[in-house]
Amino acid sequence: MSTASATAEVRCTRCEVHAESVFKVDGLCCSEEVTILERRLRPMHGMEELVADVVGQRLHVKYDAALLTSAAITDAVAQTGMRAWLEHEEPIVTPSSRSRGLFVLASATMLVLGFVADAFGAPEAWRVVAYVTAILAGGVYPARKAVSALRQRTLDINVLMLVAVAGAIGLGEWAEAATVVFLFAIAQWLESRSMDRAREAIRALMNLTPIEARIKVGDHDQRRHVDQVALGAVMVVRPGEKIPLDGVVLAGQSDVNQAPITGESLPVDKGAGDEVFAGTINGHGALDVTVTRHRRDTTLARIIHLVETAQAERAPAQQFVDRFARWYTPAVIVLAILVATVPPLVAAAPFAVWFYRGLVLLVIACPCALVISTPVSIVSALAGGARQGVLIKGGVHLERLAAVRAIAFDKTGTLTKGVLRVLAISPIGVDERVLVATAASIESRSEHPIAAAIVRAAHHMRVPLVHATNVRALPGLGAEGRLDGDGVICGNARLFRDRGLMTAAADTLVDSLVSSGMSPVIVSRNGQVIGALGVADEVRDSAASVIAALHRHDITTVAMLTGDHEATARAVGARLNVDDVRAGLLPEDKVAAVRAIRAQVGAVAMIGDGVNDAPALAAADVGIAMGAMGSAAALETADIALMTDELSKVTYALRLSRATVRNIRANIAISLALKVIFLLLAVSGLASLWMAVVADTGTSLIVVANAIRLRRQV
Repeated sequence: MSTASATAEVRCTRCEVHAESVFKVDGLCCSEEVTILERRLRPMHGMEELVADVVGQRLHVKYDAALLTSAAITDAVAQTGMRAWLEHEEPIVTPSSRSRGLFVLASATMLVLGFVADAFGAPEAWRVVAYVTAILAGGVYPARKAVSALRQRTLDINVLMLVAVAGAIGLGEWAEAATVVFLFAIAQWLESRSMDRAREAIRALMNLTPIEARIKVGDHDQRRHVDQVALGAVMVVRPGEKIPLDGVVLAGQSDVNQAPITGESLPVDKGAGDEVFAGTINGHGALDVTVTRHRRDTTLARIIHLVETAQAERAPAQQFVDRFARWYTPAVIVLAILVATVPPLVAAAPFAVWFYRGLVLLVIACPCALVISTPVSIVSALAGGARQGVLIKGGVHLERLAAVRAIAFDKTGTLTKGVLRVLAISPIGVDERVLVATAASIESRSEHPIAAAIVRAAHHMRVPLVHATNVRALPGLGAEGRLDGDGVICGNARLFRDRGLMTAAADTLVDSLVSSGMSPVIVSRNGQVIGALGVADEVRDSAASVIAALHRHDITTVAMLTGDHEATARAVGARLNVDDVRAGLLPEDKVAAVRAIRAQVGAVAMIGDGVNDAPALAAADVGIAMGAMGSAAALETADIALMTDELSKVTYALRLSRATVRNIRANIAISLALKVIFLLLAVSGLASLWMAVVADTGTSLIVVANAIRLRRQV
């Protein structure tokens, strides 16, 4: 065996032990910090993948646990000047915003003293001392970050600011240097506070559930931390309390406010056997609830996890901005060097003047506002949507939904309530109550959904049922039996035609019910037709208004895809003003229909239950699952999950997506426009260092404040 072959057969027995960890990172505030982290961590032996989330200050790392440990990763992060710890561990105590604010206040105080000394003609040494103290107080944090960036051979805004201040000092501009440091420090402090407000949206979701639950132990209650509650334990939830964990009501009756998770406007009645969810608020009654999910597996926990994961998914606009920023900063730095050196060398222009203009360009170079313009908008929209019961899986789906011009609805359970009801009672020669009692007495022995609807109608009308004998189901046709010795048949038109019992009056009734979108159930007694019942899946109260609203929002085609009969589907479609009705469809036919609509109109969204309509949801540009609360399958498979069956959430999601795209475009436009303006002002000598600081960090504040508005989108 050759040496090469022997070497090829030797394999490391310590590799390929895959692990994933999520770290919280203090100091991860901008794209520059991401670059610093990547340069330090990617070369580490065993590192496989890392994804940084600036808004969430989170680092998701995949690595070979046999070659690399989480402790080594945190040590490497510490070498960059940032601090990291595993997300599930106790957080590291970091300098508070208040302590940082004190340094800013000290810088402001000394700057004012310097100005006062200037105004009253104090000795130059006093003025210099005041300005130097202002520079030191305001420059503590930027200088620390600048040193970390230089260690990783990276130029960020802190390095550029340090160079600019040093240049101003070299030119003897002590007052301007101190002013620049103070303005930069206060702007960064304000920007940090603004970003914290954006992060509060996710923290607010996390704080929806209490940390303790009241558990029944024998004859008394005991408070336990939710992480220590076992499955099957019985929680006692008093009136007005938040429900700590998912469970099923064992005893009690109450109304539960599910708005924190679903955005529903009205409380939902809950009784024995009903499911309740962590984070929802109990109403007026006490409930005993059997715990069915651990804290980490609750519906709310899954929602939070999916929202956090969605933040790291880059939208197309963000990918463009990231690519743009890679060449933008180096280009501006080169331009700054040329501005500082070319005029003095070529045209014998004053070096101090052009060197100063070059320093201004350096300050303007940082694209921080541009880089955060997209992610801060996305995270605000995702968190705002989650609070309204609309779970969006990432920025890419927001952008796609904004571009949708056609929406296809499944009918049953989406546009309709998914429960059959008797909507028409048409007797012939008998009273309505007699007709319903006759049909319900026979159908009470059947398990068919239509039979159940007829029996519910009898109970609702408080019609007493008669004991039926010799009841026999007729698959696909109906049922027959005997009441007080009389033969009774309940079934469809085909059954009555086969039996020769169809009459002209019955034919007229059947045609009328079918044209109204109902399935007719004809009833006869002793061979005589005594009437017909119209059964249908009731249309949701809000369906018509939602479809009208979609048309107003420039949705050119609203389609309904259903496996139901053509006549029934057409009737429902006409009632709701649907543009395109496609009936008698199998799952694969719905996929073909979605593709056909896309070819005709453009981007299409499909709305269904997330499980039965899975192929069509996957085929659409955006798949939206309705009523996903408590359904792990729907939460995981759909691009967008509506936690309730409220159709109005569809129009909310559409408005949110378009508002987000407008917000992103506005933020990018603001960032680029201000950069271009100040670049021109800097080259022409009309901008000073302090103006450049205000332009750079002020733009960051503007885009963050603009993005935060999305949390209040309704």
